Amino acid sequence: MDDDDRVFKALADPTRRFLLDLLFARDGRTLTELESELEMSRFGVMKHLKVLEEADLVVTRRAGREKLHFLNPIPIRQVHDRWIDKYTEHHVTALLELKADLEENES
Repeated sequence: MDDDDRVFKALADPTRRFLLDLLFARDGRTLTELESELEMSRFGVMKHLKVLEEADLVVTRRAGREKLHFLNPIPIRQVHDRWIDKYTEHHVTALLELKADLEENES
């Protein structure tokens, strides 16, 4: 499985996307903090975090006895640049040209 596949797999699950949203809102959360936001077992949250770590979307750091989880947005940006941006660029350019034409005709 390549890096893009891991990222897509990780992002395919709504629970994992929710965990990423939590880390986006406030980085450096413990497992206990993340678990408190979900209605699932600690083990279930740990499994989701493992998938996110394997996709390099979450990185961890030890702080004493705690393990802190941080969002790594770089893989999402790489997927965006590789798979999304190239497909939307033409459409956005066309919309901007249409907007300019319409504004010009109003004058």
